[in-house]
Amino acid sequence: MKLTRALLFTGFALISACSILPKADPSDVYRLPSTQGAAPVRHDAVQPWSLRLAKPQASQALNSPNIAVIPQGDLISSYKASRWSDPAPVLLRNRLLDGFQRDGRVTLLSTDDSNFQADLELGGNLQAFQTEYQGTAATVVVRLDALLVRGYDQRILASRRFEVRQPLTDVQVPAVVAGFGLASDQLTAQVVDWAVAQGQKAAPLPRP
Repeated sequence: MKLTRALLFTGFALISACSILPKADPSDVYRLPSTQGAAPVRHDAVQPWSLRLAKPQASQALNSPNIAVIPQGDLISSYKASRWSDPAPVLLRNRLLDGFQRDGRVTLLSTDDSNFQADLELGGNLQAFQTEYQGTAATVVVRLDALLVRGYDQRILASRRFEVRQPLTDVQVPAVVAGFGLASDQLTAQVVDWAVAQGQKAAPLPRP
């Protein structure tokens, strides 16, 4: 009987404790928007080599679903009650994959979520994926240090820094998200052209 009362008391205590815990604020979840359309591709421009897209490395602040913002100086914060559908490196990798698919010159594509082997791999470091303020002016900044490596031995074949700065006229979250989409589209177009050009230089890719 005493044991039953003790269990009941413990259960009521747990229920009471749960009821007073603060509820998490609901978050608006945003996809990374795109305005790009597929470009016509000549059949003689299709590349024979395969490409694997890897999630870029990123700092802890960027490797999360938070929508990062630098309101002043070196302070990194995030927009309240709003987040991305995936961490920023995943968003950018998927945008690059979509960019290559729309471009059509590289058709043998995979990602680091699979174990498929590929002739080349595109990765790198995501240095910025955030909104930055200078006074009252806000700008979306996307900066990627891209690396193109050979698949079978991971030898670096080419590297380049890409940076796009997209000014914002509206700092409400939906407009900020649209700015990230525009900046990511611009960066993707640049990376695709560069990677295709570098891949053409690297092919054929004989193994030792």
